[in-house]
Amino acid sequence: MASHSADRDRDGRLVLIGGGAKRVLGRVFLVGAGPGDPELLTLKAAKALAAADVVVHDRLVSAEVLAMARTARKIHVGKRKSRHSVPQDGINTLLVALALEGLNVVRLKGGDPFLFGRGGEEMLACREAGVPCEVIPGITAAMAASALAGAPLTHRGLAQSVTFVTAHAASGGEPDLDWSQLAKGNQTLAVYMGVSTAGTVAAKLIAAGRSGSTPVLIVENISLPQERRISTTLSTLVEHVSGLDGPAILIIGEVAALADLIVPTRDNSETVVLGSRA
Repeated sequence: MASHSADRDRDGRLVLIGGGAKRVLGRVFLVGAGPGDPELLTLKAAKALAAADVVVHDRLVSAEVLAMARTARKIHVGKRKSRHSVPQDGINTLLVALALEGLNVVRLKGGDPFLFGRGGEEMLACREAGVPCEVIPGITAAMAASALAGAPLTHRGLAQSVTFVTAHAASGGEPDLDWSQLAKGNQTLAVYMGVSTAGTVAAKLIAAGRSGSTPVLIVENISLPQERRISTTLSTLVEHVSGLDGPAILIIGEVAALADLIVPTRDNSETVVLGSRA
């Protein structure tokens, strides 16, 4: 087997040297696109997009964020429930292959790459292939929904801890969670991908001891002009999620009662959001 060594070009990129040939090695950036509003991207994320040769993006990345990568080739690999345009193994292979072509690759994900974003799998695939990989964090949905609605995830006297869970099981069945732990009081529960399993989540928490009157805040299309906030309780949660179509998060706990249900829009008008804790 021919031996290989590495050097760097004038731009600091790795150059693989083997058999008398040189090959520039690209780089993969796992970038968090945040909840949707392009103004919520970090400066580092915006810089990576501007310098990208290729952007491999999810379905939930907004058009405004994608537009920041003006000259890049864009590849959609988004997923919907039970429908994956490209399997995860295929995405991993694609990222490595593009970087081996010497391209700067931005893997653009909604929210943060390392919170229910499978960014860890993509990072490990790059490491195994010897491809440089850098992670640029993004604002995750729960933190954005909490901050924009004025419902802090932790608050003295109401919640001393917060737990992030996904209600979407890998097998497509019921999520395998420690419901007795999640049902304890004085904490906030942020549920990702929980709209389709809201009935199960509510029933399990109530059966484990959480009161049916526990406040719940549902936020759909977080940070976008069409954002909608719905105030409800565990016992009435199911009836309020039936009409939701966009991506949404559930914030369960006493802090949800602090939410502002008036959503200021970009034209400075206001949208009054449906919902009642009655």
